Amino acid sequence: MPAESSAATQPENRTLVISRIFDAPRELVFKAWTEPERAMQWWGPRGFTVTSYKMDVRPGGSYYVCSRSPEGTNHRLQGVYREIVEPERFVSTYVWADQDGNPTRPETILTVTLEDLGGKTRLNLHQAVFESVTARDLHQGGWTSSLDCLAEYLERV
Repeated sequence: MPAESSAATQPENRTLVISRIFDAPRELVFKAWTEPERAMQWWGPRGFTVTSYKMDVRPGGSYYVCSRSPEGTNHRLQGVYREIVEPERFVSTYVWADQDGNPTRPETILTVTLEDLGGKTRLNLHQAVFESVTARDLHQGGWTSSLDCLAEYLERV
């Protein structure tokens, strides 16, 4: 009997990959992701406001972000850093949580790599494995908007 499979459940369909070039040096882009006072200035989709951002950027260290949507809803995100290679790469878990820190969605792994392009930086974002293609697509929209905000922040500093 042949094995059955569904494209909607295959991990490759539930993986998000985004690549973007920023007109900023790699060291600055890395700091924008790993220093809370910088990250608070751009994090989240357009219109969201960061109300809390805590990070302990080291393997085994954790992070926590609470942001408020334009409608006034709080969105909480947390994770643990698995790998930090300054200024080239970081890997962390990524999970949405309730106000008590309990996960509300399945955990994914976020990998961000930064490639030096002689004063510019290519950012490659890889996040997987989402519970559904819909969840992946929602994150793609959120990340695209967030990276637009990051580009604007990098232009200002």
